[in-house]
Amino acid sequence: MKSNFQYLFNSSGQWIAFRVGKYIFDINGNWVGWLPWDSSEVVDTDGNYLGHIYSGDRLYKKNYSPYPGYPGYPGYPGYGGYSPLPLDAQDVDLLGE
Repeated sequence: MKSNFQYLFNSSGQWIAFRVGKYIFDINGNWVGWLPWDSSEVVDTDGNYLGHIYSGDRLYKKNYSPYPGYPGYPGYPGYGGYSPLPLDAQDVDLLGE
């Protein structure tokens, strides 16, 4: 069985964190971030950019934010049409209704 544990280092080779699955912990075992997408991009526990895993075991922060900030107005997609809910589901209330 393949282990999902990985040590992470800075550019000087100093151990700064470790990864267990998609979760990143500091050297004291505190959860500091995770990899929410199938990529090397790491976000902190608040969802902010933390860094990228490079060369398999290096945790670096890019000099620019990969997030676009405010996305602007997306336009109007039109009407999505009616869709019945599955018996074990409910709508997500993002409109405050």
